[in-house]
Amino acid sequence: MNHKQRVLSALDRRGYDRIPVKHHGTPEVDAMLMAHFGVGDYLKLAECLGDDFRGVAPSWNGPELRHFPDGSWEGWWGERYTNVSFGHGTYPEAVYLPFADVEDVAQLAEFRMPTANDFDYSTVKAQCEQWRDYAVFCGGAGTLDFMNGIARCRGVEKVLFDIAERNPVFLTLMEQRFAFFYEMTERTLQAAEGLIDIVHVGEDFGCQRGLLISPRAFEALFAPKFEALFALAHRYGARTMMHCCGSVRQLIPRFIEIGLDVLDVVQVSAAGMDIRELHAEYERDLAFAGSVCVQSTLPFGTVQDVRREVELRLELFKDGGLILGPTHQIQAGTPLKNILEMYRVAGSLTR
Repeated sequence: MNHKQRVLSALDRRGYDRIPVKHHGTPEVDAMLMAHFGVGDYLKLAECLGDDFRGVAPSWNGPELRHFPDGSWEGWWGERYTNVSFGHGTYPEAVYLPFADVEDVAQLAEFRMPTANDFDYSTVKAQCEQWRDYAVFCGGAGTLDFMNGIARCRGVEKVLFDIAERNPVFLTLMEQRFAFFYEMTERTLQAAEGLIDIVHVGEDFGCQRGLLISPRAFEALFAPKFEALFALAHRYGARTMMHCCGSVRQLIPRFIEIGLDVLDVVQVSAAGMDIRELHAEYERDLAFAGSVCVQSTLPFGTVQDVRREVELRLELFKDGGLILGPTHQIQAGTPLKNILEMYRVAGSLTR
């Protein structure tokens, strides 16, 4: 099987030659892995690990995104990011929130919002053809991603209050964000001419112990928009994958109803997210991605612990239904031997 055949066969529960895998690592982890394999870029690393996926995207063609003397850089909505140290490495964090003080919808007219016209779609089909042997996806964890995306422009606490209060500013930003991503996704799918296998979106509805928002808020604010984008993907023959951290067991039946095909990244250490239980209850209706824990097994377990976790998944999902990988980006400080063992037992290492 090639990479595309392997992934699609696994999603159809028709078996596979080996379990498909999808890698996620922080820059520090990827640098460690590249040094180990003696390669100099991410695509060569993905090849070494046997990653079965390749992403395609239109290129930014809008106003120049600025870089500032303090090292920060500008995002699509005018927010700014900088790399913040957490001890072993860095994460990009928002340090300028353009909508933080917006209290009236009319104020939003003062800001330039990105549009689908800010992108060049002319190379999308060529990218798909370049990766024709792989499972090709467009989008990513930041597509839609209303809470995280708007919080990076407005603040996390403010967004949570916005959702509870149904703040008109937040609701307007949601509508604008949805319209932008919907059109950009549709134009990408059109340009690909049927060569995109998966549309990837994201939203973190859960935390370690339960939901971040109520099911009622999910139904009122989020479900219709995700359902519409999932329907769009299906019209173009693509599957749907949603990155969603945390304890979201309570929402899974609704995810299935609105058209989700793959739940990514299955944070098994969160409440109610045991992989055995998820397999028993939902395996025929929903595929999973991820599930090897970046909070416990990979950073703090032994090689034998990693092997047992992967072997369990190979047994549970022997006919398909799982794309193996970590439960988030593998974090800095994770032992190299544990990462390699995960992919070795999966059978994906090429070197």
